[in-house]
Amino acid sequence: MNAVNRRIPKLDARALTTGKGVYTDDLIPPGALTVKVLRSPHPFARVMAVRADAARRLNGIACVLTADDLPKIRFTQAGQSYPEPSPYDRYILEDLVRYVGDPVAIVAGESEQVVDQALRMIRVDYQQLDPVLDYETALDHPSVVHPEQDYFNNFPVGGDPQRNLVASGERSGGDLEQVFSECDVVVEETFHTKAVAQAMMETFRTYTWLDHNNRLNVLTSTQIPFHCRRQIARALGIPQSRVRVVKPRIGGGFGAKQTMCSELFPAVVTMKTGRPARMVFTRQESFTGSNSRHEMRVTVRMGADKDGRVRAIDMYALSNQGAYGEHGPTTIGLVGGKSIALYTPEAFRFRYDVVYTNTMGAGAFRGYGATQGCFALESLANRLAGRLEIDPVELRLRNIPKVGDPMEAYGDGALASSRLEDCIRRGRELIGWEGKFPSVRVDGHTVRGVGMAISMQGSGIANIDTCSAVIRLNDNGFYTLMIGATDMGTGCDTILAQMAAEVLHCPVSRVTVDGVDTDHSPFDKGSYASGTTYLTGMAVVKASTKLAAEIRQQGANRLGVPVLQVMFDGEQVVSKTDPDLKISLSDLAQQLVVGDGEWLQCTATHSSPVSPPPLMAGFAEVEVDTETGKVSVVDYVAVVDCGTVVNPNLATVQTQGGVAQGIGMALWEDIQYNAHGRMLNDSFMQYKIPSRLDLPDIRVEFMPSYEPTGPFGAKSIGEIVINTPGPAIAAAVANAVGVWCSELPIKPEMLI
Repeated sequence: MNAVNRRIPKLDARALTTGKGVYTDDLIPPGALTVKVLRSPHPFARVMAVRADAARRLNGIACVLTADDLPKIRFTQAGQSYPEPSPYDRYILEDLVRYVGDPVAIVAGESEQVVDQALRMIRVDYQQLDPVLDYETALDHPSVVHPEQDYFNNFPVGGDPQRNLVASGERSGGDLEQVFSECDVVVEETFHTKAVAQAMMETFRTYTWLDHNNRLNVLTSTQIPFHCRRQIARALGIPQSRVRVVKPRIGGGFGAKQTMCSELFPAVVTMKTGRPARMVFTRQESFTGSNSRHEMRVTVRMGADKDGRVRAIDMYALSNQGAYGEHGPTTIGLVGGKSIALYTPEAFRFRYDVVYTNTMGAGAFRGYGATQGCFALESLANRLAGRLEIDPVELRLRNIPKVGDPMEAYGDGALASSRLEDCIRRGRELIGWEGKFPSVRVDGHTVRGVGMAISMQGSGIANIDTCSAVIRLNDNGFYTLMIGATDMGTGCDTILAQMAAEVLHCPVSRVTVDGVDTDHSPFDKGSYASGTTYLTGMAVVKASTKLAAEIRQQGANRLGVPVLQVMFDGEQVVSKTDPDLKISLSDLAQQLVVGDGEWLQCTATHSSPVSPPPLMAGFAEVEVDTETGKVSVVDYVAVVDCGTVVNPNLATVQTQGGVAQGIGMALWEDIQYNAHGRMLNDSFMQYKIPSRLDLPDIRVEFMPSYEPTGPFGAKSIGEIVINTPGPAIAAAVANAVGVWCSELPIKPEMLI
């Protein structure tokens, strides 16, 4: 291959490295109203009155909006394909506030200073209610977080808001208790993962204006432009045809921007005043007024024969959804589906409940539930290996599915591609497992231990996600690729251009990638669920293949020969029988846009009935100070099967970044609330994410398989890479000091 599987620099690399990247706030012209919101100081309260007359009279204030000024239409902020499984449980503003930070009023003015002054002048009368702050007691709590009568779901998800239940369900196969009764060893443990923040560099930000046709234009940092358009129209009660969403460069999202956090507030200001408006979240607002990873308690029971064959797995997950239901019914499914399937047990069961509480709503975060499930199941697998006195590596090798094996717990048919066994064996070699397992003493108070874990994810959402691509031949022989997928720093613009270039036999430099604009870009579900490479990539391949065929046809027409007698090599259409009979692509392209020419543009759409899993093995080496309990990760090895690696450079940094986030979740990150529901660590001064100084060299290798349903054999890579650090580090710590940690993050006080 000439373009795919090549280390081609990102298309925007020069702009980024020279500081010339242009983001949402850079594109906002002078004169836009500044928009901020007044947020609730209480976790659960009824708004009895908002006294804002003094603020409205303030010179420079354009409007102060309360719940009485806005539509009463239930919607969800979740960026998901319609009909969304997330409950419609929000108004833009409501007289019932459900967490500290819930918006109460919207203020817009000529400057940030006058808006801040107006916010201080607003007085709100609250009737405080008994909050639900402990998700362990939320189900059937006397306080009902969502008592409204117009709450609804598009289809049943097992929820009951009167019980504070967002969703519930069960999935099983085989005779679970019978198989457990036949097992030689049964282990069981409960694991706890905390809520963590996505902590992307660019906060939420949106700019809105009305164009000359009185259409609402929304320039916003989002992962989901088309879903965003739909939900904005719904919440405002206007047709989608009156809304246009434009996505500029994004400064990171990690799932946070799959939820629509900032878009509606400036949108309603623009609709009310007719003026352009901008909203830029502070870092504190991004922590306290957006969404996070779901806190979960996961109980796992695992049964095996004495030779290490895992025969039965039983898992129950309780998920803290927070105040609003975005992504609650869907995140939870990955907890069991993308962990149990790695062991192909004879019998399994996965049960779950998702509950409302009066804390900030949880949402999407890289890994999307599989991260929590992987920590629980892989941690228990490591303990099972200890009980059986079997090397944890060998335990995995005896249980992982092979190509052709059914994956009933995953529900996606037989495994079509896998080199997981090679990933495990290579990771063991790279970390030096044989000489280090379980631990090596460094000195009198320092011990090093090693641990490992495996993981799987998916590639898009089967039978639901749809992605499209349009590619056109321009008048001097270069191509414009139009996509609706949103590059948020991952490099998807680059890899999609590589795929087009591969099909069209041209350098990547000849393919320009247009930015996302819902008025002009083809429909795409957006960047989430690890679907861009796999789904949008296949749409690009289809569209490019169509265009190559059109180029051959048009070239043959001008050469006066049948199309079957010509070939296209990327530079020219040439006769197979007479090499002197040819036309260059540049000349052909020029002829197609004059006279009776036919300008060429091809469109393709792709969806998939399957979601092939990428697979990974992660190995950690940690150093533990037995006097202080400090844990340092000194080496991490990640070996990944993501099918064909489209761009090894980008795949490597994706892996390193995901592992770094996983290390942060394992050792430091932990959103904390006080007894009154207020977030305690709402800045980078209190919320610790790993810096480069905290991380080892993260070593990455790939074991490419060939996925028959993917573009050039590719699967996804974006999410799987965050899943293994938690259980691998926990196992390494246990091997070093003998303390098994069932909760993340692992803190020094747990070890001494």
